[in-house]
Amino acid sequence: AAWLVAALFQQQDRAIEWFGFMPDAGLWAGPVPVWLQPLTATLVHAGFAHLLFNMIVLVFCGRPVETVLGTASMAILYVLGAYAAAGAQYLVDPSAPMIGASGAISAVLGAYAMLFGRNKVKVSNPTLALWLNALWLMAAWVVLQICVGIALGGASFLSGGEGATIAVAAHIGGFILGVLLANPLLLFKYRKA
Repeated sequence: AAWLVAALFQQQDRAIEWFGFMPDAGLWAGPVPVWLQPLTATLVHAGFAHLLFNMIVLVFCGRPVETVLGTASMAILYVLGAYAAAGAQYLVDPSAPMIGASGAISAVLGAYAMLFGRNKVKVSNPTLALWLNALWLMAAWVVLQICVGIALGGASFLSGGEGATIAVAAHIGGFILGVLLANPLLLFKYRKA
């Protein structure tokens, strides 16, 4: 809805300036303080294709994760995923602006990997097998993000140079947070059971 309003009024550029994560802008950038920008950035997208891809992943992975974790834990995962994504991107390039829900959705994807991943590793300890499976999925996700970043932005995507169009570090940071929070959030849901 936020993207649609900006698109209808042809204010996408202004929405990106005001609501994107702009760590270089100081304490305030437009109407939003920098500490709130990781959340508002999830409402601003670069275009319809960006928004559509995020929504498809959210529907296919988010619904099962929410069913298992519950609505409150899903909201916690999404919000913390947005902050983890912004933090990871900031560590790689503090001057790079960031928009889109991809980092937060990557956290949902990481939780999905932990909650629904199949143990294909032959290890006697089932917990260790699950973690090894998640680590393989995380490695595949990291390699995929690096390949996409290189394909879309050239070698400059890591340094934030010209052509950087994808926040690879944000996707990786969100995914790692999702992997780490899946089981604690599951335990939180069933703490009184």
